[in-house]
Parts: sequence; structure tokens; C-alpha cells
Amino acid sequence: MPRPLKIANASGFWGDQPDAAARLLAAQPDVDYLTLDYLAEVSLSIMAIAQAKDPAAGYARDFIEVVRSLIPFWKQGGRTRIVTNAGGLDPQACGRAVRDELAKAGLADRKVAVVSGDDVLAWVQAHVGECANLETGAALEPLAAKLVTANAYVGADAIAAALQAGADIVITGRVADPSLTVGPARAHFGWDADAHDRIAAATIAGHLLECGTQACGGFSTDWLSLPGNHDIGFPVAEIAADGSCVMTKPTGTGGAVTLQSIKEQLLYEIGDPGNYLSPDATVSLLGVKLAQVGPDRVQLTGATGRPPPDSYKVSATYRHGFKAHGMLTVYGDQAVAKARRAGGGVIRRLTEAGCRYRETLVECLGTGASVGGVGQRVPEGDLIETVLRISVAADTEEPVRRFTRAIAPLVTSGPQGVTGYASGRPKVLPVFGYWPCLVPRTVVNRQWAIL
Repeated sequence: MPRPLKIANASGFWGDQPDAAARLLAAQPDVDYLTLDYLAEVSLSIMAIAQAKDPAAGYARDFIEVVRSLIPFWKQGGRTRIVTNAGGLDPQACGRAVRDELAKAGLADRKVAVVSGDDVLAWVQAHVGECANLETGAALEPLAAKLVTANAYVGADAIAAALQAGADIVITGRVADPSLTVGPARAHFGWDADAHDRIAAATIAGHLLECGTQACGGFSTDWLSLPGNHDIGFPVAEIAADGSCVMTKPTGTGGAVTLQSIKEQLLYEIGDPGNYLSPDATVSLLGVKLAQVGPDRVQLTGATGRPPPDSYKVSATYRHGFKAHGMLTVYGDQAVAKARRAGGGVIRRLTEAGCRYRETLVECLGTGASVGGVGQRVPEGDLIETVLRISVAADTEEPVRRFTRAIAPLVTSGPQGVTGYASGRPKVLPVFGYWPCLVPRTVVNRQWAIL
């Protein structure tokens, strides 16, 4: 029986541990492919704002740091190939930066491929009447002028083609998270696009990998009892030719790969388990069987698939005004009552002075405020300290800016026991709204090229 394809993931989001890739490959150098996922729903809007200030800021520059960290591994003969969506809004620039790093390190023979075509902003702007909100059904027309980004979650086809052409590193923009795994599996096993059961099984493997350490106990219900939870390992999927897989992690890393950790991640963000939609296949998890086949080894079999939908999901974002948050600690007798009065007083004084806010929120952290009715609230009279958190949002910047200047005065005009104001004035932050919608598959022109 041939050795299974080993695919690991060393980044679950933009801002994850930059040294994780090098540590993972040092612990398990026989990994065939390493995926790195950088893009959450609003990541591209953040990149768009950064790119407006700096044209070179349209991709996840953290990835360049990862590439540098892997130079010694590759120079020592490591052949692990990389697939990542670090390209963000500008996969070409990301690809050029990676190619330059490799050349400087004497690794110019490594092939860097770039996948593009996910940017559908122009189409969405021209067809706003066809882009109702996928969750609410609301019309996009009132927000069309505020759109910042619109990117389709494309599938694995172009990734697989680039890898089959010999690419060592494949950089994409927006792509469905599991497709980062499906692409290498299709390239390695030679699956056609209609191998729906196998692609569905690989999609499940990719779904388990995509959030990094979560499959190994991060974010788990039993996190507190996990061994080595200060340094949880990143996951590895051992994928067989039929798409079934064994989930594991490098030996000696923290956390655990158990039936519970895998089930929790398997059910994370999937919607209908009999109809999990991906651009590569429509997946049913209903027949999936899990088995603990060894320490930190869970096998998954039984996935089935059908053809993918005839549309792509699009993550569009739009400018939605400004916000700011201010925090102070209040200590002493009746701390919560004092904090609540002080926070409400700030909002009242500003609104009486003419500031208009779309939303305001006064929270006393430590009383159960952050979970609303979900958690059991602590009797406020039992607390002698609380963290006052005041938040505002507005359509324009000026009232938010005035709010940022209204927090510090509480140090002298608020109740006794105010402390913790050490970080300066709150920052005015842009707000981005998230707009999910669908576009026909036919309007997305996926392309790839080796630089």
C-alpha cells in the first residue's frame, strides 16, 4: 500500500504563529504539503484600506516571514510544497516577493505559481440587483457605492493544475479554505473534477485542517485539561487514495487529537451536515465514521459527495462608518453601579452636545455582560472591581473622535477608584460591513501562472 499523502496546516488565520511552519516541519519533515490560511471574511477589506496607504500592502506579508523561516529547511533538502491564500488582494505582488526571497537565498529553482480570478468587485457593482444578501435577503443597492471588496470563494482546480505543472509554492487570493487541501490531493492522486466522493472526503480533511490548532484541541471544550496546552500542535492529515484520512499531529507537540477534538472541529461552521457546500463538491457528513486508531490518531471514512453548486459564494465588504472603544477599571464599594453611571454619563454628555451615534454600548465586564443572557450574571453588589468598557459607532468620523477624548476625563471627574488608563486615547477605527452573496460560476475566470 502506498504511503498516504501528508498535508499539514500551520496557519489558521492572519496573525497566527509565524514560526509555526518551521517548528512543524522540524518535528515532521516528511510532510508533502503545507497549507497556510490567512483570510477571514473581512480580511480583504482590511488589506484594501492598507493598500490605499501603501500599494505593497495588499497581501499577508506575514507569509514572507514564514518563507524566510523555511529557507534552512529547504536548503537541507526538505521538499515540502506550500499552498496558501496569503495573496489576498494582490497574489502577483505576493508571488514576486516570495520569488525574490527564494532567489536571495539561492533557491531560484523553486517554482512559484499565482492563482487569480477571485476578484468579482466589478461584476457585483454592475449587477447589484442580483446580489441580495445570502443571509437576510436584503438588497445591495443602498450600499453599492460603499463597496470595498467582493471576492468569490473559488475551488481547487487552478491549484491542482499549478501543482501538476511543478509549482513548489502556490499563492492564491480568496479560495474556499478546504480547497487549499483538495488541490494537492487532486494533483497527487490525479482525481478528475467529477470524483465527487473522493473530493468530498478531501474537503472534510481540509475543513479539519483549516483552523490550525483547533483540530488538536485549541478552542476545545476540554482545553483546560489538555496536555501541553501552552503549545498546542498543528494538525496533519494523512490522506489515502480514496480520500479517507487519518488526522494526527507531530509527536511531542501539545494538545490532543481525539474523537472529541475532531468532532468539534468537524461540526464547526458547516451549516447543514448533509449539504455542506464547497466550490469543489457538495458534501454529506451524515455517513462519516470516526475511529481512534492510535494515540493522537483519528481516522475518518464514509464521506460522500455530489456535484458542487452552480454558483460561488462571494464575500463582499463595504464601508460602514467608524467606531471606538474605551476601557477603564473601577475599584471599590459599589464599583459596578459607579462604572455604569460613569459610562452612561459619557454617552449622555456627548449626545446632549450634538453627537449622533448609530450604536452605543456600556458594559461592566466581570458581571456577565460579555455573554448577555447566555451566562449566569454575578450579583453586582458582590463585586468590588469591574472593567468599564464603552463603545460607540457612527456613520461619520467626528462624533467618534469626540468620544475618544471623553474617556480620560473620568480619571478626575468620575467616581473614586478609577484606574487603568495607561494606553492613551482610544483609536478611531473604520467599520466594515460583511455582505455574503452568490454569483454564477460562469462569471469567475480562474487563472494561474508560474512566475
